[in-house]
Amino acid sequence: MTDNEQQDDVINTRVLCVIDGSLYAESVCDHAAWIANRLNAAVDVVHVLTRRDGAADMGDLSGSIGLGARSSLLEELSELDAQRARLAQEHGRAILEDAKERLLAADVRRVTTRLRHGEIAETVSALESEANVIVIGKRGESADFESLHLGSNLERVARQSNRPVMVASRMFNPIQRMMVAFDGGKSVDKIIDVMTQIPALQSLECHLLTVGAESASIASKLEQAANRLRDVASSVSTDQLPGVPERVIAEQVAERNIDLLLMGAYGHSRIRSLLIGSTTTEMLRSCQIPVVLVR
Repeated sequence: MTDNEQQDDVINTRVLCVIDGSLYAESVCDHAAWIANRLNAAVDVVHVLTRRDGAADMGDLSGSIGLGARSSLLEELSELDAQRARLAQEHGRAILEDAKERLLAADVRRVTTRLRHGEIAETVSALESEANVIVIGKRGESADFESLHLGSNLERVARQSNRPVMVASRMFNPIQRMMVAFDGGKSVDKIIDVMTQIPALQSLECHLLTVGAESASIASKLEQAANRLRDVASSVSTDQLPGVPERVIAEQVAERNIDLLLMGAYGHSRIRSLLIGSTTTEMLRSCQIPVVLVR
């Protein structure tokens, strides 16, 4: 593990920035810098070397090796694995160093880099108590960009994290207008709390959107939420629209030129999501803007 810190005064607010070698790495850093600068926060950048990194994908060849060559070839295979592991560590350090330079160039006051071994979700879980916000890419190095599959670790991080998770889009664009997908549930109350407590989300235009059948109860909760946000947002508007949530939200994001979407994260079990789909997953797939998930 490496811990490289720029010397500075103590900063209590922290952003946990999770990166890999994917095309999203630079964007993740840019989104983390945007939050950090608005929060006057430090950024902890973590890159995780998983068991797959540096491992030779050859299977077990020992059974097909002749008696005379068995020992020497096994030694060579062992050395090859060691070389791959060393290269993976060097690659990881290079990724972290590039990320640090990008963040410092974006005027982030303090940057810490961490090279960890293990699994990404478990690493984030171990480190998130030190952070106020987590930033991660929509897709990782092994994701299928053509099929729009999400990164395999994203759902695990979003489901288990107790911190807001910002899912970075492919490229960072200035953020001026945000939308809250409002369903009246407990996660929305937490979203409103996050918005009133995190300056990075304040002074922005805010639109609260409810999708589904009209309800006096939802309308009342919608107005209560809007009243709470009027003290911190530059402007607040509300709307109730019929239709399928993921489809209507995506349409409204495009029509209103929304720059940031906030929504509850995976309100149902993995089994239910597998059987009937997940609004969270569909929104992450279809929206080309960053999404903040709150569980």
